[in-house]
Amino acid sequence: MSIYESFAKMVTRLNAVYDQPNIQSVFFPPFYPGGQPKESEFMAVMLESKTVGISYVMLPDTKMADYNRLSSADFEGRSPVDLAMKFGSDDEIENMMGLASLNAICQQVILSSCYLMDISTDSLGLIEVEKGDCVGMVGFFYPLVKRVEQKGAKLVIIEKDPKYVEKYPQFKVTMDPSFLLDCNKVLCTSTTVFNNTIDEVISNCLPDAFISIIGPTAGYFPDPLFEKGVNVVGGTMVKDGELFMDLIAAKERWGPATQKFCFRRDNYAGLPI
Repeated sequence: MSIYESFAKMVTRLNAVYDQPNIQSVFFPPFYPGGQPKESEFMAVMLESKTVGISYVMLPDTKMADYNRLSSADFEGRSPVDLAMKFGSDDEIENMMGLASLNAICQQVILSSCYLMDISTDSLGLIEVEKGDCVGMVGFFYPLVKRVEQKGAKLVIIEKDPKYVEKYPQFKVTMDPSFLLDCNKVLCTSTTVFNNTIDEVISNCLPDAFISIIGPTAGYFPDPLFEKGVNVVGGTMVKDGELFMDLIAAKERWGPATQKFCFRRDNYAGLPI
């Protein structure tokens, strides 16, 4: 079973227990050919309960016309469940809407069930780097680079951007995920869950590797990732949906409306069903 099938199964189970409000509004940033600037990397779905789900806007230029035709009115009043079931689709826009809807559903369940979230643990800090470790980094996390350098550990960086080859010649920088087989600890951006590369990444990790997946779009329950062997999932919870929608539209920092959280497989209580 792919990880996306596992997410769909999870949505079905949650929907059988918890009512899901319809979509109230959707925020779409402008489309920028050649890649989104940092302040316009994300879109968001808000449900009628003011619960919000976040997704990346990571589309090829060939999708520009389709994206520019999207409007909030296209989705208002629709069930987020129908859209969440498309997460993992080969269609980039369906996949984008699917992730945002999945996150909105999970955050709605967290709110409805009064789920006790771990907001005190630093998910990045759980990667305890020791001398002799070989750490894999999928995506770029500068604080981890500093920690690896201080401890004298090895680092493998899986990155598509060639600038990191020149910037960090002392480390292995490659696009080939098979080099993760050398690593006993792996830190992975949640982008890999969005862009359909997470199964490939995990399949190239050692069975006993300590794997963390971290990022602002990891607003979901971690069950599908824990089933694949991931140890930690760190994401973002939207505490104030209306404020968040105002902040993202104004290209301002989300801090006043959000809270980071952490799921750990070794003490995970499971879905609230």
